[in-house]
Amino acid sequence: MFARKLRVEIEEAGGLRPCPVDWLDRFFMRNFTGLRALDSTLPVSDGCMEAGFDVDLQILRQELERWLRGHKLLAPEARLRIATEP
Repeated sequence: MFARKLRVEIEEAGGLRPCPVDWLDRFFMRNFTGLRALDSTLPVSDGCMEAGFDVDLQILRQELERWLRGHKLLAPEARLRIATEP
């Protein structure tokens, strides 16, 4: 089910930092997006998570970024980056 390892990073002020695992946990445990594909996710540590192949990374990025902004955790000029680890 969790076939892909993902790197979740916040890009701001010209640098990258890992997205805190507690933010990921809060999003996946408390956010009910209605998107079944996001059920195949598992936050592992800061900036690291695992996901199934049915998780659309673009939708995941959009939904997580929207949620982080809505909770004032992500600055307006910051961007969220999600990439598959080798």
